[in-house]
Amino acid sequence: MKQNRILAFVMAGGAGNRLQPLTADRCKPAVPFGSRYRIIDFVLSNLINSGIYTNYLLVQYKSQSLIEHIRKAWAISPLLPSQFVAVVPPQGEHWFNGTADAVWQNLALLEKHRPDMVAVFGADHVYRMDISQMVDFHREHQAHASISALPVPLAQASAFGIIDADKDGRIRAFQEKPANPAPMPGQPSHAYASMGNYLFNTDVLIEALRDAHARGETDFGHHILPRLRQTHRVYAYNFADNKVPGVRSYEEPAYWRDVGTVDAYYDANRNVLGAEPRFDVFNPQWPIYSSNYQGPVARILGGEIVNSLLGAGTLVHEGARIHNTILRREAVVEPGAVVEDCIIMDYVRISRGAHLRRAIIDRHNIIAAGERIGLDHAADQTRYKVTPGGVVVVPRGPTDYYARNTRGAGGSGYAE
Repeated sequence: MKQNRILAFVMAGGAGNRLQPLTADRCKPAVPFGSRYRIIDFVLSNLINSGIYTNYLLVQYKSQSLIEHIRKAWAISPLLPSQFVAVVPPQGEHWFNGTADAVWQNLALLEKHRPDMVAVFGADHVYRMDISQMVDFHREHQAHASISALPVPLAQASAFGIIDADKDGRIRAFQEKPANPAPMPGQPSHAYASMGNYLFNTDVLIEALRDAHARGETDFGHHILPRLRQTHRVYAYNFADNKVPGVRSYEEPAYWRDVGTVDAYYDANRNVLGAEPRFDVFNPQWPIYSSNYQGPVARILGGEIVNSLLGAGTLVHEGARIHNTILRREAVVEPGAVVEDCIIMDYVRISRGAHLRRAIIDRHNIIAAGERIGLDHAADQTRYKVTPGGVVVVPRGPTDYYARNTRGAGGSGYAE
C-alpha cells in the first residue's frame, strides 16, 4: 500500500466564549480535562497514534497557556525534521478570519512540505479516532475532500450542520441547523452531522484556497466545501465505522463530544468516571498523551473516596469525603471537607469543613474553611457563574501559588 505523506493543521485558536469563565485566561483547547489532560491532547493523540507526525497548531486567542503546554508535553523526535508539533500564530496583517483563512495564511507551509494530503482538524473535541481509516476511505473512493460525519438522532439533528449524502457517501448538499434534516442513507432515524474534521488532496486544497481568497471567503464549512461539492468528489466518512483498538465493550460506541459549553464540558468529564465509563481514558493500545509532569504521586491519608480520579500530587486528609469527583494535580482536600460531583483543577486547596457540590473550581483557588458552593444557587449566582444545568463555576484564582504551600494566603492555615 502506498504510504501517504500527510500534513495536519489543527485549528487551535478558539476563544470558547460559551466556556467562560474557564476561558477567561486561556483558549478553549487549553482548558484542562479529566485528571491530567487538556482538550488539545485528544486530537493530537489521535494524529500521532494514526501515524501523522507533521502537525501545525494554528493558534490565536489567549494562546500562552496552550503554547506552554505544547512545549512541555508535546516534544516528539527532534532528530527527524518531519516529526513535530509546532505552534503557528497568524501570519498576515490580521488575525485568522475563519478556518480557511487560517490555512490560507500558512500556504507557504503546504508548499514547503508538499504532502499528498492535508488533514484539517478541530481542537475542541473529546474522542478517539484512527484517522488512517478515514485516509483509506478517502483513497478508496477517489475523493478530493472527505468530511468526518457523526450519526446523530434525527430529533437532535437540527442543532448541527448536517450533511446530505448518497449511499456511497458522496455529498449532495449541506444543511446548516435545518428544521427538516436529511436522514442518513439506509438509516432514516439518524442524520450525518459534520464533525469539522477534513481531509483534502493537496492540489485541490491549494486551488480551493486561492479561489476562496479571491472571492473574500474565509471558512471551510460555509464557503469552500459547499462550492467544492459542485465541481469535485466530496465524501462523508461515517465516524461510526471507525474502530479504535483497545476500546472496551462497555464504552459508548463512536464516543465524540463537543465540549463547547460548561454543561457539555462538565458532562464529558463525568463520562470518564466509574468502573465502566462511557469513555475510558485508560487504553494502552490507543493512549491519550499529555503532560510530562514528574511531580509526587497522590497521597491519601484517609477519608472516603468514591468513584473519583486523582491527579499527581493530590493530597487527601483524614475525614475528607470525595464522591464522583475529578481532582487534578496537587489539589489538597483538608479534614472534614465534602466534595461531591465536582471538577477540581490544579493547585486548588479545599479547606477544612468546606462543602462543594456540582462545581468546577478553576486553578489556584483556596476554598475557605466552612465555605458552601453548589448547595444554594441563589447565593452562588451573586458570586459565580451558574449554568442552566446547575453547575457552579469558580474562575481561576487571582494569584499563582501551590495548594500545598498556602500559609498566609487566606486559607485555613491547616498544617501539612
